[in-house]
Amino acid sequence: MTAENLHKIDTSKLDEIINQYGGKKSNLIAILQKVQEVYRYLPEDAMIYIGTKMEGLSPATVFGVATFYAQFSLEPKGKYEVKVCDGTACHVRGSMPVLTAIKARLDLKDGQMTTNDGLFSLETVSCLGACGLAPVVVINGKVYPQMTSDAIKIVLDTLLKEEA
Repeated sequence: MTAENLHKIDTSKLDEIINQYGGKKSNLIAILQKVQEVYRYLPEDAMIYIGTKMEGLSPATVFGVATFYAQFSLEPKGKYEVKVCDGTACHVRGSMPVLTAIKARLDLKDGQMTTNDGLFSLETVSCLGACGLAPVVVINGKVYPQMTSDAIKIVLDTLLKEEA
């Protein structure tokens, strides 16, 4: 199964989310956050549905909001969101070899962000605010300090075992 067909939208679920926020266009960001929580990204069909369903909005407006804010993803994200810091402290202390080890272990090709099975997404971020712990990797909100290429392989292998 490829990342493109992991999710089909459930309009009843979308209606539930819209109603939870009173269907108010002022709550669009909260609605999109909830939709992304459900699907792990913002499916195009979901954004079109929201734009046509909510009064005073258009699909173009929904797309505009979704693409303006960095918190939203238009591409499917994995069950495990892996963020590698490449800020100055992390870079100087070896974040790039850690990133390379992650790509190799997860078999991610250049430009590929999510594994084919949809389990892992990888992104490089400018700063995670943990410079004293550099280099840092965060997986689903859990901070892994002072990472090395060998240490990150152990972390990933542990997560893969849990999935088996």
